[in-house]
Amino acid sequence: MTDLTPLEGQARALIELCIARGLKIATAESCTGGLIAGVLTEISGSSAVVDRGFVTYSNEAKTEMIGVSAELIQRVGAVSQEVALAMAAGALAKSGADLAVAVTGIAGPTGGSPDKPVGLVHFGVMRRGSSAQHAVHVFADRDRSGVRFATVAEALKLLAEAAEG
Repeated sequence: MTDLTPLEGQARALIELCIARGLKIATAESCTGGLIAGVLTEISGSSAVVDRGFVTYSNEAKTEMIGVSAELIQRVGAVSQEVALAMAAGALAKSGADLAVAVTGIAGPTGGSPDKPVGLVHFGVMRRGSSAQHAVHVFADRDRSGVRFATVAEALKLLAEAAEG
């Protein structure tokens, strides 16, 4: 299990920033399975900021819950820039949030390939009224918990940047 306690300071700062700016957050999570929303909701007062979290671990969940095209997933794969961006857009469309972060990746230890290695994570971040932004990281030489922890930390950072933007 991933201990997210070290991320609580980062989550607290994000919650405070969003409260000050009147922003709400939605998450769309695949490889983190709800950990981003989990660390945010560890913070007292997070209900003023966290609108909802979508755990879209399966391809079907991505399609049914947040409207990611099944054809897109089939064409480019769930772990891709295009799907991460569609997940972020879908999370905003299906919520009352102002900001959304989406993550899709390969936490391992199995499931990797030469083109999509274990530790590969695509991020989509979107602020309502703006275009989605993409980031990609390969969190190499980490176990499953390490990949998930690093993904949550990066997602919080990207959300803070979007909130300030």
